[in-house]
Amino acid sequence: MKLLRHGPRGAERPALLDAHGVVRDLSGVITDLTAEHLSPAGLDALRRLDPATLPALAPPTRLGPPWRGMGKFICVGLNYADHAAESGLALPKEPVLFTKHTSAVIGCNDPVVLPADATKGDWEVELGVIIGRTARCVAEADALDHVAGYCVVNDVSERAFQLERGGTWDKGKGCDTFGPVGPWLVTADEVPDPQALSLWLEVNGRRFQDGRTADMVFGVAALVAYISRFCTLHPGDLIATGTPAGVGMGQKPAPVFLQPGDVMRLGIEGLGEQRQTVFAWDPALLDA
Repeated sequence: MKLLRHGPRGAERPALLDAHGVVRDLSGVITDLTAEHLSPAGLDALRRLDPATLPALAPPTRLGPPWRGMGKFICVGLNYADHAAESGLALPKEPVLFTKHTSAVIGCNDPVVLPADATKGDWEVELGVIIGRTARCVAEADALDHVAGYCVVNDVSERAFQLERGGTWDKGKGCDTFGPVGPWLVTADEVPDPQALSLWLEVNGRRFQDGRTADMVFGVAALVAYISRFCTLHPGDLIATGTPAGVGMGQKPAPVFLQPGDVMRLGIEGLGEQRQTVFAWDPALLDA
């Protein structure tokens, strides 16, 4: 299934995308798509629905984050060898973990607003892993059983905040609007191998990133198992699994950073596409 939420910020309604690309209304079945619906039982109940019996909707004017109730937004750094190399950093022996604040989460096409003193805005296309079953110290062999589905994530970053303001990555990762998610949550049964997906990102029509999830240093199962040893993962939690080479910071002969008016377009095979326009600081855009 491809599950989504659409409508104005704070008033999104649940829907699904059927096999013919028609958006079908779920609001007569559930009031919203929340973390509780991501459990195996919750997804099975939705899977038993006949999409043809659900009202068809016009193409939504706005897509919100595909589910509500994300408790944790955990990210993995330097998880592609080519990205570690372009960053001038050694390949990690264990996954590098940091967090994005859930207040950074926006819909897939919402405006990305640079903070007032930002100078080095950057992009990162990433495979997102959505937890559907509580995971605590799980074995790698069982880890994928705890995954509800997958999505596209843009791990927008401010490199000066991340690397030049005291060494805490979270400062440059969790700014408002720095977490576009969606367009859909694609359930795990439609992604038989999360390590066999292509992912890409363009800025102003120029392709900067073009990678494959097969090139991850630590695969999805390994990451879920590893992270579950440091914190309990709950339904609705999101893991962003790292980005391939091609970020702005790594461009040669000089870095390329986001400017107001830039347009980012990115996608992952089978999981849909995102498109964001970059804006200068304007607090009014944060609640638009």
